This record gives sequence, structure tokens and C-alpha cells, in this order.
Amino acid sequence: MALQHVESQVTSLDEQGRRQTRLLEIVGKALPPFPHTVLELTAILSGPSADVKKAAKLIRTDTTLSAQLLRMCSSPLFGLRSRVVSINQAATLLGADRLRTLVLTTSMVDLAGNGLPPGESTRFWRHNFLAALLSEHLAKRTGYSESEQAYIAGLLHDIGQVPHWMILSEEKAHKKNPPPEKWFDNPSVERDYFGLDHSQIGGHMATSWNFMPSFVDVLVNHHDSERAEHDPYLARIVGGVEHFLLTTAPEKLEKGAATELPNETQTPVPGASASSEQRSSHSYNDSDWQDIKRDLQIEYERLLPIVEGGLTSLVSQMA
Repeated sequence: MALQHVESQVTSLDEQGRRQTRLLEIVGKALPPFPHTVLELTAILSGPSADVKKAAKLIRTDTTLSAQLLRMCSSPLFGLRSRVVSINQAATLLGADRLRTLVLTTSMVDLAGNGLPPGESTRFWRHNFLAALLSEHLAKRTGYSESEQAYIAGLLHDIGQVPHWMILSEEKAHKKNPPPEKWFDNPSVERDYFGLDHSQIGGHMATSWNFMPSFVDVLVNHHDSERAEHDPYLARIVGGVEHFLLTTAPEKLEKGAATELPNETQTPVPGASASSEQRSSHSYNDSDWQDIKRDLQIEYERLLPIVEGGLTSLVSQMA
């Protein structure tokens, strides 16, 4: 029996190593590069010298991006009250910061749509749009000046899950052993099965796409924001929102069909190290966190129907 147990462990480690190698191949080769036009637009729309007219002119040279951007403008997720019929109108209505956010959102939806199974797209984007909107809200509430960055960081934070789903599609096709039921958004279980968790993969992706260091920091550390180095305030905002979504609102979020999400009385974030479990990943003191949690709950209840309504058309057009 002991020998069989050892052989089983060796086989499991071999499979884990194979999956890890495949994940790195996907990140390095199989995922499309981040669109050059989007990176150029981000540069044009960043900083005090942002040029909206120049950005609109560049967007119009990319017919696919133009069509996708106009489609996104019509979504309730972005709250535009006027019907947008041209890129120039979109640029005028949105302004530099929001236009930059929308361009990045459009690109991320397309990139993730290539890897997510159809049945998971709605859950994935529900969580990430809620994280983006709540991160923006919490940034404003706590006096963090870069609320648009908080939105983008919230939107991006779980992008490392996409290669996991790509691996699972391959495993299913070859009838390999499925992951444990509670793997989704559970870093320790992800590492045991895939060799890398979604935070590590997200960091690889963000680095290869040349994202700013603070975004890389958030993708790597949103389950343990006290480890953040470049912008600990931004990581704490996204980490707090992630903690809220995973522990306070799971019955409505439905994040991961087979995942049992933790209660407040359980470990705050599954898979965190022992020291970070004791610190609690949201990194706010208890008194502040209770106030923040109540505020997030109110905003969550307001946003949920907006996000649900926006996803109905968005996901159907991605399919």
C-alpha cells in the first residue's frame, strides 16, 4: 500500500509538471500578443498630455477595434446615456481616462473570449466587471486618486485563469483526470494541479504584455496584497474587493459552478500562506473593514443588475 501511495504521488507530480510546462507554452506562444494599437492608444491617453483626438484618429484606422468599441459603448456597464454612433463621439463623451479604460476592456474581453469555455464566460466576466466597478468605487471612497487604474486592475486581476481553462479543455479532450472540485480561485489547489496558480500566470502574462508594474503587482498579489511592492494601495483596494466578493456575496455571484466559497468565519482566501491567513488578505484593520464591507455591499446590490444586464448582450456577441 505504501509503494502504491508513493507511485501515485510520483504520477501526480509528473502530471503537474506536464501541465505547468504546457501553461508556460500557452502564455509564451499560444496566447495572442497584446494588440500593438491598444498599447499605443494607452500611451497616447495616459498622463497630463493625453490627446483624445489623436486617439480617436488611431482607433478609426482599426476597423475591428472601432466596431468593438462602439458595441461596448452601448452596454449598460459603461453608463453612457447617449447613443454612440461614431468614434469621435465616443472619445468626446468618454474623455481620455474612460476611453483608455474602454479600449483596454475591449481588448481583454476579446483575449479572454478565445480561451474561456462558453459556459464559463458569463461567470468569469460577472466577477471581473463587478471587481472593476467595486475597485473604482473603493478607490474613490478611500481617496485613491487613480480610480481608473483601480477599475482596470480590478478588471485584469483574474486574467491568469484563462490559460487554466485552456488546459482543462485539452485535458477533457484527452480524457485526463479533472481537477478537484474546489480548484477555482483557490491558489493552493491550482498550484497542486496545474503547477502554477492564476496569480503567477497573470504576472507572466502582464509582464509579457509590458503592463505597468503596479498592474503586474495586482495580478500577482491580489490574494495577498501585503506582498505588493509597486503600488500597495492599489493592490489593497483590489485585494479587498476580491475578499469581499469571495466571502460576502457568493450566493449571488455564482463564481465557479462547483466551487464552495468560504464564509467569513473560514479562512479569508483559500490557498494563502499561513502567515497571510493570519493577517487576512484584505489588509484593512477590522474597524475600517466593517465599514468598507457595508459600503461595498450597498454598491454591490446597486451594480449587480447593471452588470447582469450588460453581460447579456456582451457575452452573446463574444460567442
